[in-house]
Amino acid sequence: MKKFALIGAAGFIAPRHMKAIRETGNVLVTAFDKFDSVGVMDSYFPDANFFTEFERFDRHIDKLRRQDNPINYVTICSPNYLHDAHIRFGLRSGADVICEKPLVLNPWNIDALAEMENETGRRVFNILQLRLHPAIVALKNRIDEGPADKIYDLDLAYITSRGKWYNISWKGDVAKSGGIATNIGVHFFDMLSWIFGGVKKNLVHIREKNTASGYLELEKARVRWFLSTDSESLPQAIKMKNKQTYRSLQIEGEEIEFSDGFTDLHTKSYEQILAGNGFGLLEAIPSIEIVHVIRNTSLTQLNSDYHPLVQQLRYRIAA
Repeated sequence: MKKFALIGAAGFIAPRHMKAIRETGNVLVTAFDKFDSVGVMDSYFPDANFFTEFERFDRHIDKLRRQDNPINYVTICSPNYLHDAHIRFGLRSGADVICEKPLVLNPWNIDALAEMENETGRRVFNILQLRLHPAIVALKNRIDEGPADKIYDLDLAYITSRGKWYNISWKGDVAKSGGIATNIGVHFFDMLSWIFGGVKKNLVHIREKNTASGYLELEKARVRWFLSTDSESLPQAIKMKNKQTYRSLQIEGEEIEFSDGFTDLHTKSYEQILAGNGFGLLEAIPSIEIVHVIRNTSLTQLNSDYHPLVQQLRYRIAA
């Protein structure tokens, strides 16, 4: 049984990690969040110590280490801009680290973490759950077994409606979240680069607070992508069904269905990590580089390579 500490226990994604820790037969010993809305812990680890002050949490972790009862893993579910600092804390505490996406905001942060891995002898693992989704694994196998010289045409869209609170929270602050492409898109970009290879061209057509869209050319794919948290961006057919989320991946006009099967992917991720097969720093690099460029590059004028939903957005703005 491995002992876990959790940073960011009040966050949206934290319960999935608590569930994964429990379902893999391990125990959450202690958790931290500056917010105390963590009643969900009662459903998983009611006996875990909880702190709202990082200094006291730090002291507790250090006390366990000095009592020869150290934490084995530190799980990080904190806001994106804090991941780097919290990963460092976990490594300095003598633990391996499991961090939610995005691992860090800037590519050079990964280089520094690699140095800390070497110094401490501990590992950093990233949750790249789409690599474990059965439909995505099947797609990768299909592409790997297909013609080596074929370039595929893809359309990726992900719209997940969020209320006014989103822009007021840290998620609406680009300096803290990395912007929408980083916050809700990084695992899609990881999936695409994992399947279709390295980046040849990365163009951005729209980069607004709640919507981003662009064109990504990979070694084996031309990708038109669209991301949004604005419910007005939903296709009309989805609105008529009173749905708030739209996820679509089309390859050569064929829809790849992967909307289901997400609930157990964190547990599968933990199983892989505990077996020594988790995704480390090297695997995280491509997607972090992609979203860093999206966040910082100049916008490109719209032409024939923009996503179809961009046209709907342009008509709505014009109206």
